[in-house]
Amino acid sequence: MEYTYLGKTGLRISRMGFGGIPIQKIDAEGTRTLMHKLAEEGVNYIDTARGYTVSEEYLGYGLEGIRDQFVIATKSMSRTKDAMAADIQISLNNLRTDHIDLYQVHNPSMDQLEQVIGKGGALEALEEAKASGKIGHIGLTAHSTAVFEKALELDWVETIMFPYNIVENQGEELIRKCAEKGIGFIDMKPLAGGAIEDGRLALRYVCSNPDVTVTIPGMAEIAELEENIAACSDQTPLTLEEKEKMDEVRRQLGTNFCRRCNYCAPCSVGIGIPNVFLMEGYLLRYNLEEWARARYEKLPVKASACIGCGKCETRCPYHLPIRQMLKKAAQEFGE
Repeated sequence: MEYTYLGKTGLRISRMGFGGIPIQKIDAEGTRTLMHKLAEEGVNYIDTARGYTVSEEYLGYGLEGIRDQFVIATKSMSRTKDAMAADIQISLNNLRTDHIDLYQVHNPSMDQLEQVIGKGGALEALEEAKASGKIGHIGLTAHSTAVFEKALELDWVETIMFPYNIVENQGEELIRKCAEKGIGFIDMKPLAGGAIEDGRLALRYVCSNPDVTVTIPGMAEIAELEENIAACSDQTPLTLEEKEKMDEVRRQLGTNFCRRCNYCAPCSVGIGIPNVFLMEGYLLRYNLEEWARARYEKLPVKASACIGCGKCETRCPYHLPIRQMLKKAAQEFGE
C-alpha cells in the first residue's frame, strides 16, 4: 500500500481509503470483518457521514479495539453552530471514539457556505471542537466547482472532497491548486457512483494523477476491497489500451448521467430514482437486458409514476433533467 500525507493536516494515510456509503446495505458484523481486513491490508483512511444512516454506527462497532490504526473522517450537513455541535457529538458517540481526525462541512451551496462561515454558523462549532480536541482537522466537500474554487480561498479548509473520475474531470485544475496550496484532495465518486463498470480501470485513472491525495471507493465486500487494492497498488503507467477503454467509457456515459448520490430523494411518489437509472444503465450500456428488466420489474414504484413535480431536480447537485430522464427510462422499460 502506498502512503502519503493528507495535505497540511500532517496525517499519514493510505492512497486508497474506504468509502462508507455501501456498508448501509450490510450489517455491523460484516462491517467489523471489513475493518479488520482493512487493517490487515494497511488501508487506514475511512470516510463516512452523519447523512449515511447507520454508517457511523456500524463503523464504530467495527473499529472497536483497532480504532488507533485508522484516520477517521466524517461530515455533517448542519449549517448553524448549534446543529453542527450536536452532530459532532453524535458522530463521536456513533464512532465510539473520543476524537475524529477530520470533520467536514458536507456539500454546501454557495449561500449555505456563507451561512457556515457567518456569525452563529457551523464553522464556530467546528473550531471550538478542534480547540477542545474533539476533532483534529476541518475540511469541506462539494459537488460544485464554484464551491470548490471558493473553498481554496478559505484558510480554515485543510481538505477538499470533490468528484473526479474518467468522465468527470471538471475539477482537474482545482485539484492541482489543492496540491500547490497544501490542501489534501479527497477523491469521491472514483467509479462515477457505480456508472463505470470497470472498477480497476476507473481506479487506475484516478491514481495516475499525483495531485489526488486519496481516493475513497465505496465497498461492502472483501472481494471488492481486494480488487480495489490491486488496482490502486498498480503504479505502472497507463497503457494505450487502457486509455482507449477510457475514451470508450466517456463516449458511452457523456456527462448526463446519475451518480447515485441520492441527494434527489425523497421522491414525492416514492420512486427510487438512482435505482431506476442504475437499471437503465445495465439495460443500455452493459448488454444485460434480461437481468435489468427483471430487477426493474421488482422496483415498487416505476419511472412512469413520476408526476413531474420537479422537486428532485432542485436537490440534484449535478442539475440533471431528472423528469426528462425518468420519462425516457419509462419508455425504455415500457412502464
